[in-house]
Amino acid sequence: MVNMAIVILLSYIVGSIPTSIIISKWMHGFDIRTKGSGNAGGTNVFRVLGWKSGLFVTLFDIGKAVLATTVIARLFWDPTLPFYNKTPFDDFTIIQMICGGAAIVGHIWTMFAGFKGGKGIATGAGMLLGIAPTEFAISTGIFLIVFMAWKYVSLSSISGAVAFPLSIFVRHNIFGDEIHSYRTLIAFSFSVAVLLVYSHRQNIKRLLEGTENKISSFSRSKSVES
Repeated sequence: MVNMAIVILLSYIVGSIPTSIIISKWMHGFDIRTKGSGNAGGTNVFRVLGWKSGLFVTLFDIGKAVLATTVIARLFWDPTLPFYNKTPFDDFTIIQMICGGAAIVGHIWTMFAGFKGGKGIATGAGMLLGIAPTEFAISTGIFLIVFMAWKYVSLSSISGAVAFPLSIFVRHNIFGDEIHSYRTLIAFSFSVAVLLVYSHRQNIKRLLEGTENKISSFSRSKSVES
């Protein structure tokens, strides 16, 4: 099982790359976690450093999981590795799931910054893009609709995460679409959604209290706002 250990470790390391911290320290001389919401994610970069840095960090964080699921998993994949799994998924897809999950864990608990990273939405999106692009497109659409309606990035991210397993369920059970390995995929995506919602627990609290920041209020002038 050496190959398994290698892909998990490499995916975690790639996921651990603290993009927002690197950008803030390299270009601006401070740790992004000391400004704005204190989170090392793309949303806080948008808030503190502006849309260009925010877009770069978000795309890079998405790319970390795409790399883990499509390159790292395949580069070290051994087709003779015996899984004997009881699902209809082929063994490579299982490896992709494990690598994507490891990248998300690395992003949330980065080994390069005291195990305090971002919330994992962008990295989670990259994993879903690498494994199930159709459902990813649906989730992205939900994210954009919620964002345009309410301007809360956190609410949009949570909605997109929850929409992924729901879209699988609706397509399979209501519209009758044949989804390969439906049970395994919905269980997997539900677990990812739970993890990402959990990482947003403070945002959910602020949403309920009415104190969560909207993207329309983000600006460089409010960079010390918490």
